[in-house]
Amino acid sequence: MDVDNSLQQEIRSHLARLRWYLTGLYRGGMEHWPARTEAADARRQARDDSPQPALPENPPQNPAAILSDIQQELGDCKRCRLHATRSRIVFGEGSPAARVVFVGEGPGYEEDQQGLPFVGRAGKLLDKMLRALGETRQDVYICNVVKCRPPNNRTPNNDEVEVCMPFLIRQIETIRPRVICALGACAAHNLLGVSKPVSQLRGKIHYWRGIPLVPTFHPAYLLRNPSQKSAAWQDLLEIQRLARSG
Repeated sequence: MDVDNSLQQEIRSHLARLRWYLTGLYRGGMEHWPARTEAADARRQARDDSPQPALPENPPQNPAAILSDIQQELGDCKRCRLHATRSRIVFGEGSPAARVVFVGEGPGYEEDQQGLPFVGRAGKLLDKMLRALGETRQDVYICNVVKCRPPNNRTPNNDEVEVCMPFLIRQIETIRPRVICALGACAAHNLLGVSKPVSQLRGKIHYWRGIPLVPTFHPAYLLRNPSQKSAAWQDLLEIQRLARSG
């Protein structure tokens, strides 16, 4: 292949992906989806390894209105292939002034049917854990890395995450929680830019743009591995401590 043509193709692909990532303007169908390249994956890894920018000093004046604007911009999203098999978009739920934001992987069957996050079996377990802390889902904010259910509840692909992450980032920037809880590997990996298993990440306080971030096991994992509930409970106690401090 001619080097100049290859470079031009790479630049066009890079600019297209930047357009989706920074503005969320992409509305096309899958027939226009640019092919992923090794160079693009290398750039993504470099971005993940780079220092995270600090949040702006001044918090938003009306977070509820801003979250509504973000949801309207998301619209009837068709920016990635997940739109073809979803029933409903699951934007997020909870308090715009939440001290804690819980981030999961993506909607499951019940979430896809109702358009609400964590309403299936895993969600019921999360509700029980919150009640044990004296909280309800109305006190916190719950959302996911991707807002459409992946087929058969598979892990979201990198390109699907890249398209959806800007909306998640803006949600967190708007709410400005005192602590973020990453529920499971997908949330932890994409917020922290790491690939270690949750078992190695949990038990420590990490940071996302200056906000403390505590990884813990996903409630769905706890349903399959109840012996880990005590470890997750310790993580939630740490989250509660961070949320009430300062």
